[in-house]
Order: sequence, then structure tokens, then C-alpha cells
Amino acid sequence: MRRPFVTTTCALVVSTLPRLLFAQNPPAQNPPAQQPPAQQAPAAPAQPKEPRLPLTGQAGAFLYQIKADQTATFEELLGKVKESLLKSENPVRKQQATGWKVYKASEPAGADKNALYVMLIDPAVPAAEYDLFMLLAEGIGQQQLGTPENQAMFKKYQEVFVPNGTSRLNLSPIASFNGGI
Repeated sequence: MRRPFVTTTCALVVSTLPRLLFAQNPPAQNPPAQQPPAQQAPAAPAQPKEPRLPLTGQAGAFLYQIKADQTATFEELLGKVKESLLKSENPVRKQQATGWKVYKASEPAGADKNALYVMLIDPAVPAAEYDLFMLLAEGIGQQQLGTPENQAMFKKYQEVFVPNGTSRLNLSPIASFNGGI
């Protein structure tokens, strides 16, 4: 008689655990909660004084749920951001690129079978911008940002994200199995 209750309770805990583990309060300068910061193109071409999506730990991770039929478009966005970082004359951008790795989970995420991408940044560059759209906008340049082609590109990239499917993790090392820390 207790077995269905225990099984149901365990299933409920397991299904909500990722949401609880990766839930976070957005910083005050971020856009409204219904749309994570990495899912919005910049409203104005001017660079903000402080990053919209910084990392504060020694390392960091971003988890992105991408619509199952939009993985090629998301990977196109990643390619453009990578190119922007590598071509930048800003030494901070080049430093960011050296510690940035992107992985795609083999297993689908969620009931809709979305794709899950994990970005690991180690080491993180303190107070640097990690918002994909802001980095892309910087690479395009302020003069070209408002062209119809670029506006259409940003709109296309915005549509790949699952609503509330983005998480940021600031990480601090606690153990190493290869002799560090």
C-alpha cells in the first residue's frame, strides 16, 4: 500500500531535482525573469558598463536547453561567437576563448526531448561578458548591428532557446584527483 506513494514521491523528487539545483536568482540588471539574459539580443548597440552575464567563480558552467529541431542553428550561433572571440583584438576576449569548451549531451533533456548543451569555462575571466548575444553583437560591430540582415539573424538565434532553459553556475574548486588544489 505504501509502495505507490513512495515510488510517486521519489519520482517527483528526481524530476524536480535539476530545476532546484540549477535555479538561480538573476542579477538586478538582467531582463525580466520570463526570458533568461542569454536569450535576448541587445536592445541598443552601446556596450553596457557591466556585463549582463558575468562569471564570479574561478570556473563556470552554462546549461542551455535548445529546441530539438534547432540544434544546427544554435551551433551556428556558437560558431559565430567563437569566431568573434578569436578575431577580437581585446585580450580579455582571447583569454575567454582559451578556457571555453562546449559539450552536447547525448541524452535528450525534458519531456519535449530538447537538446542540452553544457558550456564549461575554466578558468573563468572575472567580470567578463559571457552573454552569447552580447559577444556576437560586439563582434559584428555597432555600425552593422542594426542592419536588417543582422536583426533577422538575432531573431533567428533567439528562437532556438527553450523558455527558462538556461542556467548559469559559478564554480569554486574543492578537490582534484590529479594532484592540484
